[in-house]
Amino acid sequence: MNKKLLFCTVSLFLTACSIGPDYKLPPVYEDGKIAESLHLNLTAGSALKIDKEWYKSFDDPNLNQLIDKSLRHSPNIKSAVEKLKQARYQLSINRAGFFPAFDAKGSYDKSRQNLVGSFPIDSEYFQIGIDASWELDIWGGQRRLTESAAAMLKAAAADFDNVRLTLTAEIASQYINWRLTEKMLGITKKNLELQKEIFDTVKSRYESGLASDLDYKQAQSILDKTKMQLPDLRAQENAYHNALSILTGLLPVDIGKGESKLPETKVPFDSKTLYNLPISIVRNRPDVQAAEQKLIAQNALIGKALSNLLPSVSLAGFLGYQNRSLSPIFGADYDMYTLSGAANLPLLHWGELINQVRIQKSATREAFALYQASLLTAIADIDNAAKNLSEEEKRNAAAFSNMTMAKEVLDLSLQKYRNGLIEFSDVLTAEQNKLSAEQTYLQSNASIYLKLVSFYKAVGGGFGINRNIPACQKDETNSADEPYKD
Repeated sequence: MNKKLLFCTVSLFLTACSIGPDYKLPPVYEDGKIAESLHLNLTAGSALKIDKEWYKSFDDPNLNQLIDKSLRHSPNIKSAVEKLKQARYQLSINRAGFFPAFDAKGSYDKSRQNLVGSFPIDSEYFQIGIDASWELDIWGGQRRLTESAAAMLKAAAADFDNVRLTLTAEIASQYINWRLTEKMLGITKKNLELQKEIFDTVKSRYESGLASDLDYKQAQSILDKTKMQLPDLRAQENAYHNALSILTGLLPVDIGKGESKLPETKVPFDSKTLYNLPISIVRNRPDVQAAEQKLIAQNALIGKALSNLLPSVSLAGFLGYQNRSLSPIFGADYDMYTLSGAANLPLLHWGELINQVRIQKSATREAFALYQASLLTAIADIDNAAKNLSEEEKRNAAAFSNMTMAKEVLDLSLQKYRNGLIEFSDVLTAEQNKLSAEQTYLQSNASIYLKLVSFYKAVGGGFGINRNIPACQKDETNSADEPYKD
């Protein structure tokens, strides 16, 4: 009967609700207010779904291969994986605290006593057995540690998703800039060929006395100026190539170039769908999820600190054999066991324990402030990314129209100059306008891709984890103004 009573008592302690505040998401920034701030179209028939492989919509096999390789070889990914493993191991360590610890124990003692008037007395003592110890988790301190470790594991998983998202977005951005520099280099070379043709025309007219010395020198100057742009563009192209090497964890020689239509062709997207997002997109961003899980983990440590203020009970035991000689140590005549229990009640620690509680509460308020900041950052990122992309689309249409017109103006200017109807300076102006318009349009195309990357990153890139609220009673004392009071 006593054993049954002891078992029921221990079971009750192990299943009781833990001391300390149970986590409750502070009512900060209501979903309706967030949706209003982001101008989200919550009444739409179906919300925009973000694929984790959003970059494949750019239809560039080279980019796809680079990102796939980076997810296997990048040092950043490897580091995040190890952090995830460490969090998993820590959770296993804390869970082990629920159970008794067993250790194999063996000892050997030998002594000699020299007594006056007698022979020396030698003695030997052997002991071997199993030692066990167990501290009962009466107040749930160990459960709070495990709750904290479980939340930190989820935070590590969210951090891992955030590393993947950040890495993918950074590779996509660097790749687009790499391709943009490549295309800019191509445009400059084509314009250099055109300028050589113009120079040859001016030179021929100059030698025939039909063009002035000024026209000849201006044509030569423009030609040299364009040539000066080539080294800088080649250096930029090499820099982006090396940046991709660092991000992917590959040597530069292992990054293939291949053919690419970026950024000459625009990725098809409908800017009207940018605000057709679910409200959960904000709270499910990996960095926001990580911040909330760290808040949950820190909140649980308040309970652990509170449990240190209360009595603790521990059990210990030993089962084994002992004898004065090793050979017959095992046997019914030499077995032994010990059982012991101990209770500890903190009395006077000069404020150490209560200040530990205050530290954990302060750290929890700090974690809440960081979570609040992560929400504000997410809201601002999404709003900026959507508006920037929408505005760039308008700029791109104007850039295309300007480029088309600049090409027509240059063709007409060349014809009139050859017929002697206009000055050569007019041709130079038209040619420079054409080059500038082509570069602007190409940069705008690249900017649309880059802003799409920023948009996909801002909305979480299709990543997100679910929050798990502990099953114990929710703490109703938290408020939007002063969460986690002392």
